[in-house]
Amino acid sequence: MAEENFDKDYWNSKWENAQTGWDIGSPSTAISEYFLQVENKNVKILIPGCGNAHEAELLLEEGFKNITLLDIAPKACEIISKKFSHHEVNVICEDFFNHNGKYDIIVEQTFFCALHRNLREKYVEKMASLLHENGKIIGLLFNKDFDKAAPPFGGNKEEYRKLFENKFEIKKLEECYNSIKPRKNTEVFINFQKRNINPKNIKYENKHGHFR
Repeated sequence: MAEENFDKDYWNSKWENAQTGWDIGSPSTAISEYFLQVENKNVKILIPGCGNAHEAELLLEEGFKNITLLDIAPKACEIISKKFSHHEVNVICEDFFNHNGKYDIIVEQTFFCALHRNLREKYVEKMASLLHENGKIIGLLFNKDFDKAAPPFGGNKEEYRKLFENKFEIKKLEECYNSIKPRKNTEVFINFQKRNINPKNIKYENKHGHFR
């Protein structure tokens, strides 16, 4: 199956037919424990491919005030819009790659693995563009391969390091010790901080063709 088939219609069909086996039914323990240590409740947070957005429930309980939920499937967005109708949560139905904004933290939870492998470099570029200076991607990635032609698509630590290290400082990329039981020993927890370009290191070509 080609990546172009994993589009809005593909994912909306999953939601319409209740084929959401990736949903663990509660916030991920690893992600929850990370946010319990974040003191600034005003950080701008994005959860792409949010699904039922269980992590957003935890964030609200912990007092976080600036949460954006993004999903490509209209049915998913309809469900979470109702779910968070009494809370100040921004729900956007949009393709991640068309989204514009700036965030301090982007939460990765079964979104990366839903994208075709051909889109991984584009994902890294887009993530970097959506983050403020020193912004972070935190969350979970699969540490196993799936012999499938459809999502989820897996990977491993070395692959992820090579993919992200040019745009991000690898703060943490380690086997997750507190995965849910069905995913035990198959996940890595990540904390990737956006690399910032130091203007002093950029060389500019002047009108004479010389660099300085």
